[in-house]
Amino acid sequence: MRHVDFSPLYRSTVGFDRLFTMLDSLAQPDGGQTYPPYNIERTGEDAYRISMAVAGFSEDDLSIEAHRNVLTIKGEKSEDKNSEGVEVLYRGIAGRSFERRFQLADHVEVSGAELKNGLLHIDLKRNIPEEMKPRKIAISTSGKNARQIEAKATH
Repeated sequence: MRHVDFSPLYRSTVGFDRLFTMLDSLAQPDGGQTYPPYNIERTGEDAYRISMAVAGFSEDDLSIEAHRNVLTIKGEKSEDKNSEGVEVLYRGIAGRSFERRFQLADHVEVSGAELKNGLLHIDLKRNIPEEMKPRKIAISTSGKNARQIEAKATH
């Protein structure tokens, strides 16, 4: 018997709580991209954070766009014109352009972004409208007006 590991399914979805919704979102795979590496964290009951390693990119090189439940992060490295005459012998720090897309669940909105120490942090918040939240229905019992129904015994 095989054990099925669903952890890769969490890679490109944020805010989904049901497995079947995540399976539907996998119809558009990300093409096996591994650059840049990122983490998806849950920071509260309705709060999430995407942390992406973008070493060498500045705020001007990055763009973040949220449109119809798709969060798109693009990075285009501007060429270093200050280092003319410098020959790179080994390039281990990747500075290539990238575009990363994340499928967001309904009512998940981007609340902010911050670039700090080579990590791009994007904070997400799920705002469910009041009319869609479950509500508690009170059950009233009245002791005086309660009617008792008697069942007749069958022979």
